[in-house]
Amino acid sequence: MSDLPFTLDQLRILKAIAAEGSFKRAADSLYVSQPAVSLQVQNLERQLDVPLFDRGGRRAQLTEAGHLLLRYGDRILSLCEETCRALEDLQNLQGGTLIVGASQTTGTYLLPRMIGLFRHRYPEVAVQLHVHSTRRTAWSVSNGQVDLAIIGGEVPPELQESLNITPYAEDELALILSPSHALARHGTIQKEDLYKLQFITLDSQSTIRKVIEQVLTRSGIETRRIKVEMELNSIEAIKNAVQSGLGAAFVSISAIEKELQMGILRRIRIEDVVVNRTLSVIVNPTRYRSKAAHAFMEEILPQFSLYKNQVMGKTEGEKASAASDSASPNVEGQNLTSLDEGKPVSVETN
Repeated sequence: MSDLPFTLDQLRILKAIAAEGSFKRAADSLYVSQPAVSLQVQNLERQLDVPLFDRGGRRAQLTEAGHLLLRYGDRILSLCEETCRALEDLQNLQGGTLIVGASQTTGTYLLPRMIGLFRHRYPEVAVQLHVHSTRRTAWSVSNGQVDLAIIGGEVPPELQESLNITPYAEDELALILSPSHALARHGTIQKEDLYKLQFITLDSQSTIRKVIEQVLTRSGIETRRIKVEMELNSIEAIKNAVQSGLGAAFVSISAIEKELQMGILRRIRIEDVVVNRTLSVIVNPTRYRSKAAHAFMEEILPQFSLYKNQVMGKTEGEKASAASDSASPNVEGQNLTSLDEGKPVSVETN
């Protein structure tokens, strides 16, 4: 593209002359000399190859070409000023867009709370939440389609060297049963009891299922002896199936808070076994990180990783208190254990 035949300074001079009616007063208003103004106008007319002023009278009058350039020049200068304001607003978190990626469970149960807190603090910043598989989310970070992401599985090997992967929190994958199940009256069961249960799971390729199988195997449990009653494609479907008495399941503790508080699901502990997965924050270090992304990572993420109140494992009074706190808009946290203790929101899931 060839260079433009005018500069912003020349447009400002043209606008000042039109407003003041003389080259001298325009020069005074711009704090420059009159010869400097005259020289810029001569250069502009030569570059455009049209006269911009009728110099026959006492007052500087725009020609037809001058009026045309002034009309477009006003719009150009206005857009430039708007751009500067928008950039300044971005730095002050008074505008812009934050795009956050997340894997399925994290994006469904954890990120909406984080985004709610962020929007409360910075209402002028629009937020987009892109919820996809762990693999697709990692690629979105790599390609610069999202500013940052929180995932619950491993980043694809081919991306591990190019992304910054920071362990963020431990998310417990709790064993749940219907309250009517025979084992539900036990607070804790033995490893061998797992073989008596019919399990409802996500498909065998899901990140959560792989994590569960790995942890159980490390704990000495023979996963081949675990009976899978059915495979479903969502955590909500699994919760409903368990609630209906169709089997047992391992789900993120963040996904069942309300059900535990309402007593429609029962969490069961396993002797000497804790099934956790690591949540990680991933960013692309080669991409520009906006002020909004910095604020989200530095102000919002710590609020949630440091909130350790667990709904289960408390007295009844503590549970009631936790339920009350969970319903309060002042709670800025999530049932996670920290690894380091020291405009409209849009959601994309396709």
